[in-house]
Amino acid sequence: MNDLPKRKRLRLEQYDYSSPGAYFVTFCTKDRQCILSDITVGADALGGPNVTLTDKGRIVEKYILSTDNIPGMHVDKYVIMPNHVHLLLSVDAVDGPPGASAPTMAIVPDAISALKRLVNRALGENIWQRSYHDHVIRNDNDYREIWNYIDTNPAKWHEDCFYTE
Repeated sequence: MNDLPKRKRLRLEQYDYSSPGAYFVTFCTKDRQCILSDITVGADALGGPNVTLTDKGRIVEKYILSTDNIPGMHVDKYVIMPNHVHLLLSVDAVDGPPGASAPTMAIVPDAISALKRLVNRALGENIWQRSYHDHVIRNDNDYREIWNYIDTNPAKWHEDCFYTE
């Protein structure tokens, strides 16, 4: 008898992953090292947070902005936190070669993999945890909630599940 624990499903059941859509993606630095930015809460003129990118964070941002060159995908919103990155990605319908995998199945993983690889190459070291978390945006309300979460995440840094001192 097989006593291995059952794995949690990583994909949304009955979702057509070949259709255009939006994703909320989060990926972390290795060992959750705070190497991408510094956040000072209450630092801006309105009392909001100030996110200051480190040299490594600026390289991450450079490659996030370069994702505009990936056909069929664009970054709608992002935030570079001290030890993780949040992206709100939109995937459009893309016609690939016959027999190719569904666009959303390939574009998101390939884009995240390329982003991590390019940053690592530019830095000369691997700074990322192996995997990432994605969430399928289900409707307009979900999209707005994720947009707001990304906007407000720096202000809530000390309450964040990824927070480390």
